[in-house]
Amino acid sequence: MADKEGPLAKPSQNDSEIEDPGISMVDVLQDEESLGADAKAVLGNADDKNCSYHSGGYMKRQALYSCLTCTNKDSSDQSKGAGICLACSYHCHEDHELVELYTKRNFKCDCGNSKLDNECKLANDKAPVNEKNKYNQNFKGDYCICHRPYPDPEDTVEDEMIQCVLCEDWYHGRHLFEDGQRLPNDANYAEMVCFGCFEKFKSILAPYVGLALQTVSKELKDSKVAVVAEGNTSLLDTSTASTTSELDTSLSVGETQAKKCKLECKRLVPDSMPKAKTLFLTGNWRQQLCKCDECVKLYQQENLAFLTDEEDTVHHYESQAKNEGTQYEKGMEALSAMDRVKQVEAIHGYNSMKSNLMEHLKKFAENKKVVSKEDIQEFFQQLQANKRPRSEIPKFCK
Repeated sequence: MADKEGPLAKPSQNDSEIEDPGISMVDVLQDEESLGADAKAVLGNADDKNCSYHSGGYMKRQALYSCLTCTNKDSSDQSKGAGICLACSYHCHEDHELVELYTKRNFKCDCGNSKLDNECKLANDKAPVNEKNKYNQNFKGDYCICHRPYPDPEDTVEDEMIQCVLCEDWYHGRHLFEDGQRLPNDANYAEMVCFGCFEKFKSILAPYVGLALQTVSKELKDSKVAVVAEGNTSLLDTSTASTTSELDTSLSVGETQAKKCKLECKRLVPDSMPKAKTLFLTGNWRQQLCKCDECVKLYQQENLAFLTDEEDTVHHYESQAKNEGTQYEKGMEALSAMDRVKQVEAIHGYNSMKSNLMEHLKKFAENKKVVSKEDIQEFFQQLQANKRPRSEIPKFCK
């Protein structure tokens, strides 16, 4: 293959005689597909032009950002945090230091209200405070029990961060266990409940431990624990009592969930509850939650009613992403019309463009600035201006 800086040699009619450039156009398209999927996972069907304050109100789930420029980052009071929607991050905080929060539930955009020192350009009639909004340390740019930023310039350990479905904080995988356990394959579980939330809500969650990938501790597995049974004490084997099959069949034919609790006598006595642990739960675990009147009331009292709402899940949120043709699909369609030579030329062009774009974006990362649509347009305009006509290779050389 010709030098990267020079012209391509005249190709042979036999494609096999062209040296493999090391990466194919399909590889590029698959890479773009992966990036597109990540973007859809974060943004869902978010509107990048209109503030979600009026259109969505307290949205069940939306992509949020925290502006550290407009808030007091040094304050230890988490209630001082504020969250803004995607559109406001583009139009009202484009030159500010932003923290990406991924998604949060039941949140209303704070841009321009009393919690932020700015005016919202998209909606100027907002209430001073959104009373139902919940804030945690993420809004200050800190995560996990280590209270560190992400990415952390001082952390040299490669690790995965996972969001708890209850508190919605993010945790390093290595900080979710006390005994050096390893994270399960992320393809095997849908949601995670951190050990802190399990401890806080274990009166509700303990009967469902059997639905998690992680087994109960050996001490509990080899013993019997006391449970409340209509005022009496009976025995329940925690290694099998909370399996999906038992929960599913605990209702007799003709009985409704409102009349009889799925758990029946399987509520653990506080002193006999499992030790706090991180739960990695499979995709259908929410469907196994009892929805009798008593349990629903308990969820509401503990502000966990969202667990019975299928639209609360991240999976549902991601499925709402605009179903437009992906870059991979469009690229494969164009690729099918190309010959091998043009594929090689295209990959060289892509690599060159990618290198230049990364260099262009580097200054934004260093200055912690948001990259706007105009910045990208400026890059491609400059790229086009610097483009020189490609010299044609003579068909025959003398």
